[in-house]
Amino acid sequence: KAIRLFVDRNGDTYMDGEPVRLWLIQSKLRDLLSTSTNKVVLVVTDEGVPAGRLVEVVDQARLAGAQSVGVATRKEAG
Repeated sequence: KAIRLFVDRNGDTYMDGEPVRLWLIQSKLRDLLSTSTNKVVLVVTDEGVPAGRLVEVVDQARLAGAQSVGVATRKEAG
């Protein structure tokens, strides 16, 4: 199962429903990925999320060691 990050239209980020600062994403994800056999992260966004914020979050996931990072809207992710 993929680890999910959510980015709302204000650019705020959440992991497992809890708010997380951009600068903490990498370390928190690294911890989760280190114990996971599936190193996949899904970044779910609201419509209207600034592209720059989305790129920052995806970059943090890759730097944390995710082997695959997907992006989906809230509608696509369910």
